[in-house]
Amino acid sequence: MKHKLSVTLDENLVHEIMRALSSGKFRNKSHVVEYAVKKLLEEQDG
Repeated sequence: MKHKLSVTLDENLVHEIMRALSSGKFRNKSHVVEYAVKKLLEEQDG
């Protein structure tokens, strides 16, 4: 199950997210953020 949440991000970070979207690797902004959070947590646990 997925939960909706709201975040506030720096404008430059939003531009980077939009650039990542244009690569075609991600479906939408939520997918970019979800991927990034998972990678961050993996690095912290690893």
